[in-house]
Amino acid sequence: MAKFEISRRKFLTATGLGASGIMLSGCDAFDSQLSIGSGLRSFLENANGLTHKAQRLLGGGNSLAPEFTEADIRQPMRPNGVTAPDDDAYKALLANNFADWRLEVSGLVEKPLSLTREQLMNMPSRTQITRHDCVEGWSCIAKWTGTPLALLLDQAVVKPQARYVMFHCLDTIDRSLSGDIKYYGTIDLIDARHPQTILAYGLNGKPLPVENGAPLRVRVERQLGYKMPKYLYKIELVDGFATIGGGRGGYWEDNGYDWYGGI
Repeated sequence: MAKFEISRRKFLTATGLGASGIMLSGCDAFDSQLSIGSGLRSFLENANGLTHKAQRLLGGGNSLAPEFTEADIRQPMRPNGVTAPDDDAYKALLANNFADWRLEVSGLVEKPLSLTREQLMNMPSRTQITRHDCVEGWSCIAKWTGTPLALLLDQAVVKPQARYVMFHCLDTIDRSLSGDIKYYGTIDLIDARHPQTILAYGLNGKPLPVENGAPLRVRVERQLGYKMPKYLYKIELVDGFATIGGGRGGYWEDNGYDWYGGI
């Protein structure tokens, strides 16, 4: 399986379909001087659609991203983006070691959920050693442990009209006079139910540290790093995202990155 997946990644890169083949400004803070013209935006959107279709055509819904051994872990997981949220709500939760934190599952579900970190950790878990690929061009292999997202979707009983999973985060990614913008992102239900899509609370055999997204972050192993939100507090099932944020399905997508972000 790993051999096939590596070939798929090479195919996407060689054909210019992967978002990683188009190096935008990076994952840390949006460069206000980066201007994506209508021509480039149209090109990115077309490439995004091709990447999505190629992923589905070549790999199907359940093809696995390559997994590695502990011998392949050669450095700590590199933190990037927001690494210490300066939000009062987050700092209060951190001060109490997230004892008051809850993960809400809401939206288009029959049975909304509110789960503590302990409840998540007591659910069946998955551990996987995978490579994190950032749109900036770097990668890092790490071991992640967490709850398969599919288990939560089954417990919540997703309504038929739901098409996407939206992740809401505690970290403010952008501050302006018009108001603070919290990080958010979306994936479709195929990727949400993928066996390697987990809600990670462990990293390299230890609790997930703050700089890497504690108490909970998303791992979607067939996509780029910006598709894996950190500091998660709510999962919302939606039928679309045109009226949310900038209407493109995520913070970075609202600022020009493609929606699918496949590798």
